[in-house]
Amino acid sequence: MTGIKTNKDAFQKLAQSPHEGPFVMLNLLKFHKQGGREAYLQYIQESGPFVEHAGGKVLYFGKAAELLNGAETWDIVMLVQYPRRKAFLEMAENPDYLKVHELRERALERAVLYVTDPIHFKEIL
Repeated sequence: MTGIKTNKDAFQKLAQSPHEGPFVMLNLLKFHKQGGREAYLQYIQESGPFVEHAGGKVLYFGKAAELLNGAETWDIVMLVQYPRRKAFLEMAENPDYLKVHELRERALERAVLYVTDPIHFKEIL
């Protein structure tokens, strides 16, 4: 059983979101022990042009280190900024990208993708 599950309701909500500006996608990634890292490296190389075409850019790519709180461990943490939701959705629905996306599915034991919107500190205080 894989931890890679697409939440179709969330994708629909994403498509209907009134937010039109840039957002950052949080990626938490756990590789399969056998060949996961290699498959993900290939995915990164082959998906890069699609991300760039969508106006996306990797803001941060790092190895998860000491887990100070929580129970799930991850191998990689990545933050990718996209200019708008529509650009991300167009990329995610592109048939050529979907072929490359199969590499990601093969590489990962589990993953979390979380769309985040920027807020000002005053909004949470």
